Amino acid sequence: MRWPPPFRALSNPRTVWAWGMYDLANQSFTLLIITLLFPIYFKEVAVGDPQRGDSLWSIGASSALFVVVILSPIVGAIADRRSIRKKILIGTGICCIILTILLSLIRPSSGWIGLAIFIPANIMYQLGENMLASFLPGISTPRTIGRVSAIGWTMGYLGGVILLMIVAFGAMFFGLGSPEDWRVFFVIAGVWFAIGMVPAMLFLREPEGHTQTAKSRSIIERISGSVRHLRAHRQLVRFLVAFFVYGFGVQTMIMFAAIIASDFGIQREQLIYFTLQLTVTAGATAIVVAKFQDRVGIRITILAFLGVWIASCGALLAVELVIPNNPPQWIFWVIGNGIGIGLGGIGTASRSIVGFFAPKHRTAEFFGLWGMSYKLAGAIGVLSFGQVKAWIGDAQALGLLTGFFGVGLILFLRVNINAGRREAIRSERVSNHERV
Repeated sequence: MRWPPPFRALSNPRTVWAWGMYDLANQSFTLLIITLLFPIYFKEVAVGDPQRGDSLWSIGASSALFVVVILSPIVGAIADRRSIRKKILIGTGICCIILTILLSLIRPSSGWIGLAIFIPANIMYQLGENMLASFLPGISTPRTIGRVSAIGWTMGYLGGVILLMIVAFGAMFFGLGSPEDWRVFFVIAGVWFAIGMVPAMLFLREPEGHTQTAKSRSIIERISGSVRHLRAHRQLVRFLVAFFVYGFGVQTMIMFAAIIASDFGIQREQLIYFTLQLTVTAGATAIVVAKFQDRVGIRITILAFLGVWIASCGALLAVELVIPNNPPQWIFWVIGNGIGIGLGGIGTASRSIVGFFAPKHRTAEFFGLWGMSYKLAGAIGVLSFGQVKAWIGDAQALGLLTGFFGVGLILFLRVNINAGRREAIRSERVSNHERV
């Protein structure tokens, strides 16, 4: 079989395609459940009170992430010790699919039931994301890791575009533009996830990299060991600190994008079209990153996208301060392109750095720590933004959001990419020596 670009230049195109298909599959949960439809449905239908809805949504979303923070290093250590990364990936996916479909049963004034289903669904999704990321070093090389990561990101956004076209078609031709009618889309999200996960089930293989020494150690020893060994990975620690701070903003925008858009007057069908535009922009950005990231360098890529994030969130704040009542919608549509560019680029580049800095025998553990950092960032960022927005004001919340990215950029300036890779290579040599 002759694979199309960008798979053709890879030595393992089918494996990368199967891995990327999982990114495409779980986009249904990221986009329809976390970002676009369910937050609005939860706030306007399940809760029925905008202020209380903002507060409860931030509490529910952050609660799930706090649980994932606790579970991530444990699950990562178990995955490495027992060589069951693929089983965990598929198992969490199946659980998330079932719970996603159950969201369609939520009726008006049943906000707490909605949280009782959404929270475990989000936990399963987030743990699966950690496992998916841990496959990256094993299916790529240091020269191709940026390209492979961006391929997965691009496939995810391609799936998002197709999903949004389905949602837009339903809203336009079947009268499903009102949030009260969106429950059918929750079923579609679950079915999409199930179908897209099949290639990973068939063709993705359990990665290599663990050692007999690692197998013989207890889970607690692996967890404490991974934290202890971070002392030999100073650049990874520096990156995780910076990522933790700007992750506040990324996770907040993912969880609150639709709610922020609705606050600026973008409602119902327009909200679907706005998210479609944002997703197309993000997907196009991921394609560009896939082609040029390895040439330009991960450091410059992340600095550029952090600059885009600061400009976009700062523009939202400026609009809120200057035109607080009924601002022209075209302004938010323009700013939305900046948000899409930020979402399309920052995630794949950040994931690449972890894979670049992680020694092969500790990939699941270090990606577990990365996932823990990202989820903790989301828990803190989403909770703080949501509570500030609900009880203090929108302008103050947008100012907080802009600050997340500004401080994150300053901290990232301390990260040395080449030094981080050298630390990973030294760790691999030590592991190989101990095994011999």
